[in-house]
Amino acid sequence: MTVLPTKRNFRTFVAASCLSLGFLSPVSAETLADALVGAYNYSGLLDQNRAVLRAADEDVAIAKSSLKPVVQWTGNLNKAIGRSVSAGSTFVPAGTKSSTNSLSTSVNLIASLLVYDFGATQYSVEAAKETVLATRQSLVSVEQQVLLRAVDAYMGVIQAQQLMSISENNVRVLTQELRAARDRFEVGEVTRTDVSLAEAQLASARSRLAGSQGDLMSAKAYYKVAIGRDPGQLSPPPRLPTIESNVAAAKAGAVRRHPDILTVQHQVAAAELLIRSSEARMKPQVSVQGSYGLTETFGSDASSNNASVGIQFGQTIYQGGALSAGVRKNRAQRDAQRGNLFVTVDNVERAVSDAYAVLASARAQIDASQRQVRAAQVAFQGIREEASLGARTTLEVLGAEQSLNEARSSVVTAQTQLYVAAYSVLAATGQLTAQALKLPVQIYDPAAYYNLVKDGPAKYSKEGKKLDRVLRALQKD
Repeated sequence: MTVLPTKRNFRTFVAASCLSLGFLSPVSAETLADALVGAYNYSGLLDQNRAVLRAADEDVAIAKSSLKPVVQWTGNLNKAIGRSVSAGSTFVPAGTKSSTNSLSTSVNLIASLLVYDFGATQYSVEAAKETVLATRQSLVSVEQQVLLRAVDAYMGVIQAQQLMSISENNVRVLTQELRAARDRFEVGEVTRTDVSLAEAQLASARSRLAGSQGDLMSAKAYYKVAIGRDPGQLSPPPRLPTIESNVAAAKAGAVRRHPDILTVQHQVAAAELLIRSSEARMKPQVSVQGSYGLTETFGSDASSNNASVGIQFGQTIYQGGALSAGVRKNRAQRDAQRGNLFVTVDNVERAVSDAYAVLASARAQIDASQRQVRAAQVAFQGIREEASLGARTTLEVLGAEQSLNEARSSVVTAQTQLYVAAYSVLAATGQLTAQALKLPVQIYDPAAYYNLVKDGPAKYSKEGKKLDRVLRALQKD
């Protein structure tokens, strides 16, 4: 597995996988799995949050740098200009000038190392690590949003296509009804009113068809945003995903693994560590410092050098209350994150309940709508036969036709709601990820970049050059 796959590598891998599985065969339609793969590989939102995670990874290296030696150099160039008086003389005759005009340079090399600070820096490092873990879980949460949106977009196109097909069929049927009404009017079986009713119903059907065509265009545009490409021929949705039947067990599982909850848990831990860090910074710290300096004066043989090594002790006694305020601020942030944890748990449990409620409702609607379709079909056929014998009016036939189309539309809408609700249950329980769905994609490794930068590699080191190659690969298309 490539440590940090680029977008180009993603595309090559996905194309090979899909071809091997027959997903991209010219004669096969696009499946829901294809749509999810496209959303995972081409989502700008995922790319954005992966960059946010890489920035959090760098914070660990920045925090660790305080525990490593700091080496600096300084250089000075000085020119002395002024009059000078010989040693021991008290009087300089008028008109006599004596001056100095010397140029000197100095170079200093200074190195320092923090030895002990009561754990203040180490607590900051651990807090940065917890922030990284929280950001990783936020990335998982975004991944769930991206995949759920892909399901919604896929089912939205299928729904729009089916509703447009119903509208087209309705226009064809009503066109035939209008023709039949006109023929019956010619022989005197119906009145002009019946013909006008058929004409009005056909005009209304054509209006609904235009609306459904617009809905399909909108659904396709949403699909392109969610998936990254225009929809082709879409296959009917597959079987519903396996879902926990017990709502209480689903809630318990969601509390354990939902990325939103895990994110806040790590944020609470980071806040606790920052409190300890800010408290430790109020205590003394010990460091070792060494320096080497070289000074040379041009125009003379005078030069000097010096070197020193020492241990420094220090403590901030008073800083206008900033240190104490920092401790109080971190405690308040810790308390806020704890409160956020309770809120997040409640929200996740409620989301699970809502998702199961919508799922049950969609199933009930499908059953009811299918029974309605069967009954409306029988009623429409019977009324039309009776109308041909003169026992029913044109208005009754048109009403039966409208009831049948509404029932068919209800089935289509309920089926779409059922699939979106099923995948919403997976998202609510923290299971709507590429890995959990076993999508044929190269799973993004959130720890890969962290492992490269956690120790702060120098730019010209072997690790630094490797990191530069990775960064260049990430920036390509």
